[in-house]
Amino acid sequence: MPHLATAVLKGFAAALVSLGLLSAALAAPAVTPLVSTDWLQDNLDNEAVVILDTRSKIAKSGKDDYLKAHIPGAVWSEYPGYWRTERDGVVGVVPSIDKLEAALSELGVSEDKAVVIVPAGTSSLEFGAAARIYWTFKYLGHEAVAILDGGHAAWVKEGRPLASGGVTPVGDLFVAEPNEALLVSTDEVAAKLGSETVLLDGRPHAQFVGEAKHKKATRFGHLPGAVNFDQARFYDETSNRLKSGAALASLLPESLRREDQQMVSYCNTGHWAATNWFVMSEMLGQDNVTLYDESMVGWTRRSDLPVIASEKPIATN
Repeated sequence: MPHLATAVLKGFAAALVSLGLLSAALAAPAVTPLVSTDWLQDNLDNEAVVILDTRSKIAKSGKDDYLKAHIPGAVWSEYPGYWRTERDGVVGVVPSIDKLEAALSELGVSEDKAVVIVPAGTSSLEFGAAARIYWTFKYLGHEAVAILDGGHAAWVKEGRPLASGGVTPVGDLFVAEPNEALLVSTDEVAAKLGSETVLLDGRPHAQFVGEAKHKKATRFGHLPGAVNFDQARFYDETSNRLKSGAALASLLPESLRREDQQMVSYCNTGHWAATNWFVMSEMLGQDNVTLYDESMVGWTRRSDLPVIASEKPIATN
């Protein structure tokens, strides 16, 4: 349910429209989970499209690169920025609804606008940032959201127009209608141990089996009963895009195509997990996948929860 203050404002705006004192709302154009550079160029002047340049330090990029050259009209919104936060010592979790509503309103997002997320287009790790932001919009109940296929790098490679300097967003009113089915807590995951729910670990196999070396080695190992599917398998490192729809479907093991069982996508902090969620839910149409944003960082803070650090078969066809 929308928060009272924003709900009142939304109702007031609707009343002004009905009285002819405010122009009718824009209509968000239809978008697919991935939009092409052609589509975006055709919609550069569309007031119902908000372009978010999310390049960040993950791609050794960020605001300096944005200011030098960006897609015309794009506003800068660094990841993780306000897209993730720390709560009770757990990093990477989704912020409060209030904070996200305020941030997105400042960016000019509203229910009547489509959002196009523009990653750098440089790696599967960096694509995961775009997927996590996309998932956040879906969690907030905003359906008109897409990722630019190939990201900023594809736009530049094709010789498309660029602008320099910053773009000041025109604020709007964003009211969330959270879809709680897309998010699962540590307690809920713990309750699913030993059940038919598939716990899908999106990390590299070395982390999954506990062989990786890291200063916080307790993160490595996996949830009991989990299966490993490294999200990087969905990504083409040569073209720096997700693989084609047919290739994505062929990569997914038969055991992960069953729609009669629930799946929980996780990793270390809910970043890589977002790519697996994006491919399975948005590209392949499986609506039985949810995201565990606390993932291994949250799980391993609990001394009462088990971690397995041994060999487990990788999910294969």
